[in-house]
Amino acid sequence: MRVDSQTCEVRWTVRADQQAGIARERRAGHKGASVRGFLVSDLRGSGERDPMNKDPALEAYLAEAGSWDADRIAMNERSVRVAWRIAFGASLLAAITIAALMMLMPLKRVEPFVVRVDNTTGLVDVVPVYAGDAQMPEAVTRYFLDHYITVCERFNFSTAESDYEECGAFHTPQRNQLWYAAWAKTNPESPLNVYKDGTTVRAQVTSVSFFTRSDGVADVAQVRYVKAKRQAGGADEQRTHWIATVRYAFTKPSTEPATRRWNPLGFKIVDFRPEPESLAEGSASPSSPVTQAATNTGDVR
Repeated sequence: MRVDSQTCEVRWTVRADQQAGIARERRAGHKGASVRGFLVSDLRGSGERDPMNKDPALEAYLAEAGSWDADRIAMNERSVRVAWRIAFGASLLAAITIAALMMLMPLKRVEPFVVRVDNTTGLVDVVPVYAGDAQMPEAVTRYFLDHYITVCERFNFSTAESDYEECGAFHTPQRNQLWYAAWAKTNPESPLNVYKDGTTVRAQVTSVSFFTRSDGVADVAQVRYVKAKRQAGGADEQRTHWIATVRYAFTKPSTEPATRRWNPLGFKIVDFRPEPESLAEGSASPSSPVTQAATNTGDVR
């Protein structure tokens, strides 16, 4: 079989020119007629066939190049899917963690307790914590009423802020709103405005009486007390007599340390109605020794 060397040389030249033309066509971005088409048409004009359609090596090369691009695209798609799955799993895990922490929050609290040591035997025990449902003795209630009147009915500019906060520890939420409105500087009758000249007021309880309502609940008391007002720079006191009807209750003690320090047993003032008390003519003066001795004993019923 005779092979024309000139024909082989032309085919190899055409193949090289075709590959170079394809590369230039891709770089330029043209999709029209290419160098390959020109060479093929030139060869066909000269009576030769298109060698690209018949060359197995070139077809295999092009197929391999196409499969490489397809593999790269498939790999990118798999990476995106894996990334989305990981992000979804991390978000789900974070949501579960936050929900678990929110469920565990009520379990984290501070429970104060008192440890008692017997001086004789040395035994150590824990004093039971008051839960707010035990019946308090009358002496304890009397103490809280006396303390509340003494602190909340007085005024001294140096202790006004501390007294305001301490009285708030004995109030219900509704009572605290009224207490705030009474002390607001926008209120002309506020003690901060009335006694801003340095006037001081002190309160002294003279008697405490307890009453039982018709339904059998003993939560009402009447407290008599004296308010002594002293002008700034003065030595004399102006005394007025008051009687307050107080409705009280024992509730669960607060968990806040500051409130618990002032009110450890959860004593609450539900309603407080003070009224000036007018003394009958000819009665002994409350400041006289006889009246003072009688009021010091209190009203025990």
